Amino acid sequence: MTISKALTIAGSDSGGGAGIQADLKTFQMLEVFGMSAITAVTAQNTLGVHGIYDIPLEGIERQIDAVFTDLGVDAAKTGMLSQPEVITLVAGKIRHYGLKRLVVDPVMIAKGGASLLAASAQNALRDQLLPVAALVTPNLPEAEVITGRKIETLDQMKDAALRLVNEFGAGAAVVKGGHLEGEPTDVLYDGESIHLLTAPRTQTRHTHGTGCTFSAAVTAELAKGRTMLEAVHTAKRFITLAIEQELGLGGGHGPTNHWAYWRSREARDPRTS
Repeated sequence: MTISKALTIAGSDSGGGAGIQADLKTFQMLEVFGMSAITAVTAQNTLGVHGIYDIPLEGIERQIDAVFTDLGVDAAKTGMLSQPEVITLVAGKIRHYGLKRLVVDPVMIAKGGASLLAASAQNALRDQLLPVAALVTPNLPEAEVITGRKIETLDQMKDAALRLVNEFGAGAAVVKGGHLEGEPTDVLYDGESIHLLTAPRTQTRHTHGTGCTFSAAVTAELAKGRTMLEAVHTAKRFITLAIEQELGLGGGHGPTNHWAYWRSREARDPRTS
């Protein structure tokens, strides 16, 4: 039996909706063995971030080494890497272990507005992490920070995706369009072609952790050996269902439903009836 393995290098969300917790839930739902290297601990719930406590560099390094040298990693993703020293460390480890399937979720701002990426770390993310990424998955505000350009139209999203690959060195890019009006359309540039992924918009306040969950779903599918286009299509379906079938938890930006994709798949499979 071959078991696909995925590593998340990210921050912990005590509320369970984003970060390490969302990533591991997503890996599990997509039948991939999940592992973690925690970069920071946050005191967080649906109402906001109430504290951020960075893990020492040595602690992060030992977590990554422990996973790579024993269990092995088929694909990995990064989430909250708040300081430039952490980004430098992680990028160096990816190069050292020769990992080709790295998904970078450039986590910058929490749903409640709290900054999760120091300004000093933005250049490190652009210069060190993107060149070792198989895929980068920014939303519109994150893509604007990375590229230094305003993004208000679909054509500007396409241009940003092209620049993230051709100028900043990522292997592929998904620019997520949920912040624009109308049906949310994501733009994938896989290094050769542009693909548009559109889903119906769900009016809900329960969208905490959508970026983490989407990038984790891509990572899980890449760990299985799926192509980039296949992996992104599955991730789009996963997060769409997770938003549509809301849990209704908390008084603020509630978490998405990580069970939704699995239960939908069971409903379509006659063997489960």
